[in-house]
Amino acid sequence: MLAAGGQDSATRQPDLSDQYTPTVLVALALVLEHLVSKNDRLIDNIGVAAPNNGHVVGEAGQLGKNLKVFHGVRAPSISIPKYLERIYKYTKCSPSCFVVGYVYIDRLVHRYPELLVVSLNVHRLLVTSVMVASKMLDDEHYNNEFYARVGGVSNAELNRLEVELLFMLDFGITVSSSVFETYCFHLEKEMKRINIEKPLPLSPTSNLLLFDVDEIAADDVT
Repeated sequence: MLAAGGQDSATRQPDLSDQYTPTVLVALALVLEHLVSKNDRLIDNIGVAAPNNGHVVGEAGQLGKNLKVFHGVRAPSISIPKYLERIYKYTKCSPSCFVVGYVYIDRLVHRYPELLVVSLNVHRLLVTSVMVASKMLDDEHYNNEFYARVGGVSNAELNRLEVELLFMLDFGITVSSSVFETYCFHLEKEMKRINIEKPLPLSPTSNLLLFDVDEIAADDVT
């Protein structure tokens, strides 16, 4: 079943035929891959990583300790781009949800400067933040159980991660249209900085491109 106000999941199966990845997903994947790679190298350079505990000790002083609940025992085999595509294809959430999900993750990083987004936690952070964003933005959205199946975690774990995310953000999950636009341009700037050479695929089902922020109604991101 969908969350309140939605439709039964059996009548809302996603059509995966002839579907392309929206530009915003490509940009977000590239930015997050760059960030995770940098942070993983930082942990490796410190040389005192404790993956089972989900944090680092030593000179950097318990890096990432506040994200312990999001850490897996090992990094998932699925890449960040494929994971984002999977969430988009099966949940059919709007591309805006991925931008707002990124806002949530960035707020966490600023709220907890010692926090690191790394390969052990990025997937759980993504599925949790996008799910919360879909509840804020989309009129119809799947429930936690469906997102858990798509994200490869148990329903109980995703429920726990959602609560943890909300409390870590102090329930600050409202994103204004101006903030949304700022993050769109930030993703564009970062994508250019990373120097992407390959062409970016567009979605045939949506006019929403990463940089066409005017396509998003102000009501979508209050």
